Amino acid sequence: MTKRRVVILLGPPGAGKGTQASRLSAALSLPHVSTGDLFRENKAKGTALGKQAQEYMDAGKLVPDELVLDMLFDRIARADCAGGCLLDGFPRTLPQAEALALRLSGVEVHALNLRVPDAALVERLTGRRTCGACGNIHHVRHSPPKHEGSCDKCGGALVVRSDDRLETVTRRLAVYREQTLPLEGWYRQRGLLSEVDGDRAADLVFSDLVRAATAVGAA
Repeated sequence: MTKRRVVILLGPPGAGKGTQASRLSAALSLPHVSTGDLFRENKAKGTALGKQAQEYMDAGKLVPDELVLDMLFDRIARADCAGGCLLDGFPRTLPQAEALALRLSGVEVHALNLRVPDAALVERLTGRRTCGACGNIHHVRHSPPKHEGSCDKCGGALVVRSDDRLETVTRRLAVYREQTLPLEGWYRQRGLLSEVDGDRAADLVFSDLVRAATAVGAA
């Protein structure tokens, strides 16, 4: 049986995990597994796991960690993950990291952490403008539209999503510091963490992520 390798991408909201994950997945030949995508896929297919998760969400409750793990390992069991995967969006808390470690016993695990100052995160997130028609994203500073307020891709109106409003961004960062930031120390203590400066051009960040992941994989 091929030994699996799981690379976990960590970092606060706005650190660029989504942007880097697809490129990193291709570079490492590891499928990108996002827990957000897993929820949507299981819901769309009407799976037993998806129905269970929906019951919790309909009741306004958090989906239990064990159910999320069941979805995750159902995905990892597929043929394309025989060599492992790039995991994005899980774990988010120490109990999740501990539960994941138990299920990944014997699997090579490495966490890559994108470090970005809070001021840069706020600027990135609050500056995003999303097309209400096609979902294309512009940024007032980094990728402004050719015509103010209009999407370059389809011409639709650009809006500020609720997630990108300052009060929401501030709350999301506070939750991250409380719940997810401790994962850095947890993985560092186990010698499983590489730090990458995410406050630079995307290509430079990507090169360092690949270098860190490849160095560990070749060790």
